[in-house]
Amino acid sequence: MKQLHLRVYGDSKLVVNQLLGVYDVKKPELIPYYKYARQLMGYLGNVTIEHIPRNFNQQADSLAKVASVITLPSHRNQISICQNWVIPPMFDEDDDGEEENIYHIFVHEIEKEDWRHLVVDYLNHGKLPEDSKKRVDIRRRAPRFIYYKGTLYRKSFDGVFLRCLGEDEAMQAMEEAHSGICGAHQSGPKLHFRIKRMGYYWPTMVKDCIDFARRCQACQFHGNFIRQPPEPLHPTVASWRFDAWGLDIVGPLPKSSGGHIFILAATDYFSKWAEAVPLREVKKENVVDFIRSHIIYRYGVPRYIITDNALWAYRTTFRTPTQATPYALVYGVEAVLPLECQIPSLRIAIQEGLSGENNVRLRLEELEALDEKRLEAQQRIECYQARLSKAFNKHVRPRSFQIGELVLAVRRPIILTHGGQRKFTPKWDGPYVVREVFTNGSYKLVAEDGLRVGPINGKYLKRYYA
Repeated sequence: MKQLHLRVYGDSKLVVNQLLGVYDVKKPELIPYYKYARQLMGYLGNVTIEHIPRNFNQQADSLAKVASVITLPSHRNQISICQNWVIPPMFDEDDDGEEENIYHIFVHEIEKEDWRHLVVDYLNHGKLPEDSKKRVDIRRRAPRFIYYKGTLYRKSFDGVFLRCLGEDEAMQAMEEAHSGICGAHQSGPKLHFRIKRMGYYWPTMVKDCIDFARRCQACQFHGNFIRQPPEPLHPTVASWRFDAWGLDIVGPLPKSSGGHIFILAATDYFSKWAEAVPLREVKKENVVDFIRSHIIYRYGVPRYIITDNALWAYRTTFRTPTQATPYALVYGVEAVLPLECQIPSLRIAIQEGLSGENNVRLRLEELEALDEKRLEAQQRIECYQARLSKAFNKHVRPRSFQIGELVLAVRRPIILTHGGQRKFTPKWDGPYVVREVFTNGSYKLVAEDGLRVGPINGKYLKRYYA
């Protein structure tokens, strides 16, 4: 018999990985099916099983669900399946010595009513349910729905048509949006907003998304700490002298005669007493030694050592080239500063008065206008750079070098072939030979001993005359 080479596709990640041996089959009632499937794979020969997403398996998935989405005319009654015949698995003879009896398994299922059926029946055939409350509800909601090419859509308040999903499709959408390839394990409200932006709808979206995010195992084990205090505040006595210190690093500054370019400073929050030392470079050893010798040895062990949030200070500082803060150009809105929470500003007061829906709509409008803000900032940068270029070019003295010419280079830290500078040390190094020329005014050099230097800016070079 010729050996077959089969490739089997399945959209159930659990079943595929169980057949491949990646996952274990833990349910006892599934073990006979697993063994029989492995036995069939051995009979068929070379069988490859691959997992594919459900959206790439639409044909088989549609055949499996065609009975649940079909709509019958009003004069015909739809019959729900209440009994299925399931073929029993074939057991291996090696597992049990006695012959197993084969029984038919009766599975009684009551199909859960799809909420879309009532709307589709009313839109297509004008059919209403017998319950008076449901009839009123269908008549009230139906104008916002359309049935197009076998798919039900709902018009949102923004005028966007959202595809209506059933229970299984809604679960798939939440799994993909929350923990899929592009999932960010967001909270329930954000998950609902994301699925809505993707173009989907079902009546219990908000509740289902909140419940789904709350039950996510990964989110529960890796979630953030609860920041809200469990008890009222127990205030402590104000700090005494040398109880809390503020630590900051100033620099880089123009190099001193000793080669120092940084200042490490500490200030006592109570007395405003300051301690400072100069540094050639900022290393953790220098900071630890400063804290030990200038703070702990002199004034005792402090309770707090506080450093500034320089990164956030930069992000929230108004920049002249863009006429905006970096935070606003990234997120479309100014950052809420701690002071605005302590003393509520006007925008905080307005935002607190908005409902959740209005707040979301306002945030969407801010994001829609973000591209325009960035374009305006780009134009301001171009104008700013043009003004800088005009002022800079007034002092330009054209100077260029060709490959093979001899040049001298300024003795600066960018030339790493010499030691520290002293009072009578020459200001220029060289001569060097120009080895490569770049279009941006920089050069690569070669020393007499073959050492390569650069790239180096042309403003640090001058011609060498032999």
